[in-house]
Amino acid sequence: MNVFLAELVGTLILTLFGCGVCANVILNKSKGQNSGWIVITFGWGFAVAFAVYAVGKYSGAHVNPAVTIGLASVGALPWSQVPVYIAGQMVGGFLGAAICWLAYLPHWGATEDTEAKLAVFSTGPAIRSTGANFLCEFIGTAALLYGLLALGANEFSQGLNPLIVGFYIVAIGLSLGGPTGYAINPARDLGPRIAHALLPIAGKGGNDWGYSWIPVVAPICGGVAGSLLYKALVG
Repeated sequence: MNVFLAELVGTLILTLFGCGVCANVILNKSKGQNSGWIVITFGWGFAVAFAVYAVGKYSGAHVNPAVTIGLASVGALPWSQVPVYIAGQMVGGFLGAAICWLAYLPHWGATEDTEAKLAVFSTGPAIRSTGANFLCEFIGTAALLYGLLALGANEFSQGLNPLIVGFYIVAIGLSLGGPTGYAINPARDLGPRIAHALLPIAGKGGNDWGYSWIPVVAPICGGVAGSLLYKALVG
């Protein structure tokens, strides 16, 4: 399996399960409706873990442009490979969200709240404040990259790394996810947001494009900062 396909498959798994848990909790008449934030964070954490298990040996399972660019910024990945990684991630993010839409097909029409439908696909702020929203996504992704690099250097946890990464995502969501929904991944947010825009979703509203740049730019900046901080402190 080449890098493009591996990142596509990994990010597809990530967004299918991640958007899927959001749909389960948010959409009307779902069996898991109103089961809460803890269910969402664990759903996303396990989605990441299984994506890493599925394609880690082929591409390293970045499944996140912020991870790819962060690693490249400290010399852990050639810059020439970055476009291939990100292309696979974006296509996978779109496809995973589209399959989630199919899985919950009857529930879109049963849900009147257009913002709730968008929330299945992409993140949004609890309190809209450009600076604060950007900072939250920056901090969350900086923590993600610092933790990933530290975990990768820990020889005692290698076989458990995918599962540990999943629980690390849960920790970030529980601790830092409240203000913005913790995208911490441009492909996880932009790919599904494009899917929301293009799919014939019953009764959908807008796509909040005015906010959409924050879960793309802030995670990339945070990922680079977290990687550089680890490099500066640890070497």
